[in-house]
Amino acid sequence: MTVTGIITAIIIGAIIGFLGRLVVPGKQNIPIWLTILVGIVAAFIGTWIAGFFGVADTGGIDWIELVMQVVVAAIGVSIVAGIYGRRGVTR
Repeated sequence: MTVTGIITAIIIGAIIGFLGRLVVPGKQNIPIWLTILVGIVAAFIGTWIAGFFGVADTGGIDWIELVMQVVVAAIGVSIVAGIYGRRGVTR
């Protein structure tokens, strides 16, 4: 993976993480770096799921892949917010 690939993964991960966070109702008390990390992981998992179903590479914008990534990010944000909130960690 090149430096450009890593930077792109961070940017896309941040966007996916924020979109996932918007989908989850209520307030999530997790730091921004954790949202970005969840988004990066969700982007990879969502891409893998889209590839599994054969919709990862379509003509134009891969809307199905994007939706899968956001859904995985929303699930990830919910799980991480629950775990992080239960630990009683403050900023």
